[in-house]
Amino acid sequence: MNYSKIRLHDLWKLKIVIVISFVIALFPSSTHAQLKAAVVKTDITPSDAQYLLGYQERKSNGVRDHIYHKILALDDGNTQFFIISSDICLYSPSEYDKVAAMLQKRFGINPLNVWWSVTHTHSAPEFGAFGLYGVYMGDRIKHTVDAAYTEMIEQKLIDGIAEARSKLADATLSVGWGFSRANMNRRAIDVDGKASLGMNPDGPVDRRIGLLRVDKADGTPMALIANYAMHGTVMSGANLKISGDAPGIVAEYVEEKIGAPMLFINGAAGNLAPIYSVYPNASAGNLGEFRVLLGDKILEANSKARYPVEEVKLVADEIVVETPRKPGLGWTDDLGKYAEIKKSGDTLVRLPVRFLKINKDIAIWSTPLELFCEVSNEVRSRSPFPYTFYFGYTNGWFGYMPTEAEWKHGGYEVEVVSPFTPRAAGDLTESVVDHLQGKMRAPEVVTEKPKRKGKR
Repeated sequence: MNYSKIRLHDLWKLKIVIVISFVIALFPSSTHAQLKAAVVKTDITPSDAQYLLGYQERKSNGVRDHIYHKILALDDGNTQFFIISSDICLYSPSEYDKVAAMLQKRFGINPLNVWWSVTHTHSAPEFGAFGLYGVYMGDRIKHTVDAAYTEMIEQKLIDGIAEARSKLADATLSVGWGFSRANMNRRAIDVDGKASLGMNPDGPVDRRIGLLRVDKADGTPMALIANYAMHGTVMSGANLKISGDAPGIVAEYVEEKIGAPMLFINGAAGNLAPIYSVYPNASAGNLGEFRVLLGDKILEANSKARYPVEEVKLVADEIVVETPRKPGLGWTDDLGKYAEIKKSGDTLVRLPVRFLKINKDIAIWSTPLELFCEVSNEVRSRSPFPYTFYFGYTNGWFGYMPTEAEWKHGGYEVEVVSPFTPRAAGDLTESVVDHLQGKMRAPEVVTEKPKRKGKR
């Protein structure tokens, strides 16, 4: 036996292994690259009086606290993804389409990778097209929208994204859960079974805090996302001061503690109010107490967040859920692509639903809705992902989506500000769960044209 040939053969194998290892080190797999991230916080407080959106038609007479765009950019080496939280009540899906098209033209950003959420404060100015808000609440908008303020909102968002892209740096990601009793079901049911806006301590609720933290390479915080379901209605229509309401106050408090911006992303708050709700001013509504009720709970969740991970894979996707539109409801021309008339004469709402998968454990889904919390609770319980978050008020606003069981109680959310029928929540739930359990759980999502889901 020629031992020298055997040793030579083994030596060549060793050399090959070393070379392969060296190449892998130089060119890591694009499927799990070093995460890069950046955050930008920009002031969108107007310098003059503005009409405030929410409650009756009213104009601001000053500023209680400033309002902001907060923009988080994530880059996995293959996909750049942007999450925006704005201290605004709501805006039309056509406004999202306008800004997303501007971003795509200027930067080549796929609209699928831009999620623009609002905190839903009722003490911030209106902007853009009214959309369905004008259909529901025409008596509140006997004026024209301030075009200059709308342009400022748009430009600051675009400039903020440009700045975030220029500041991308190595980062890590952590995830966690928290819990807060800062909210309560607001569908008060009387002895006749009829619902009104009030307090229902026995009603369905979602008090979980979903948390994502992005840290710099040195381990210090870069940004925090806190996902919690709660209307921004501590202050009522009697308040004329511009404010971020409870979401803004909580974010400011957490930012002081961690030394980094916090994006408040509202959840399924369609039937959830803050436990102090619709007071004439901040003092009467104990606004500062939300720093303890919610702010401290976010900080506690942050201290327990797990990972961190450096290698992140971002996978975005979208489906369109088609569900019948409420008979007799008007529509607006700017929302033409979100409705479809069938040969049978039935009219459908075409509801866009976005998804973001982060590695194998985190799935986030979003809609342009004020969704009842029972829907997001059920989706989370049936999701195969241990961290399943719902981002509400994202990429526009169609109004409320109550559950089928709530239609018999009537009330504001059912009778006034919903474009849907009782079956809509079921159509949405099954479509989202099916997508999470199926395509989103697959190793890779190949984005094509959005699928249509829901019964016809």
